[in-house]
Amino acid sequence: MFEQMAARYGTHGDLCAAFLQELPLDGAAISVFGGSAAETLMCASDATAARLDELQYDLGDGPRWDVFRTHLPVMIPDLGAPGVRSWPAFAEAAAMTNAQAFLVFPLLAGGLVIGVAELYCNAPRVLSPAQVNGATRLASRTAWTLLRGLMPGSESDSAGVPLARREIHQATGMVLVQTDSTAAEALQLLRGHAFASGRSLQDTASDVVSRRLDFTPTTGAAGTDSQ
Repeated sequence: MFEQMAARYGTHGDLCAAFLQELPLDGAAISVFGGSAAETLMCASDATAARLDELQYDLGDGPRWDVFRTHLPVMIPDLGAPGVRSWPAFAEAAAMTNAQAFLVFPLLAGGLVIGVAELYCNAPRVLSPAQVNGATRLASRTAWTLLRGLMPGSESDSAGVPLARREIHQATGMVLVQTDSTAAEALQLLRGHAFASGRSLQDTASDVVSRRLDFTPTTGAAGTDSQ
């Protein structure tokens, strides 16, 4: 049932369905930022989930932008509470939907935010610490799944250029150390950053090797460019 609902909007309904199956939610949406998939709604379980996602994009206002900036989740247990006025345009528009609680989790892979998971409930709700941990775990798993699906599987932008490929391998090793990940995950992070920034894998690798780009996780930000 959840898979059928989540497939109504987008082509990755199984990703939205996972949140609905494991958490006490009424709807979910997943959006990806950056690159050729800029602001792409990957899935939404229903019209309300799709509308909450659309409102934030159209208005340029809402918790998703804070999540993207801070890499931290935003949980609004009651959309009618005064604190929601941090996003006045979104709060006013969201009041026209049937959502009463709204939670946004970053899709984090290493230090890279590739999008958000937007979750809602039809009644005010506070998730337990265990449920928050579960949502965080699901969001991370979703991020890696999307990275593997959205990123090219080959190094075509450096094919036939041995030195370029060598630099990509060197950068992969550096990211592996910075993020305490596997080689495969480090390469996916490189591809993800290239995808999100609209640059080639080779250019991204060059920035890592020259230490203009560092994926070491830090509080509130990681994988950022230094000038």
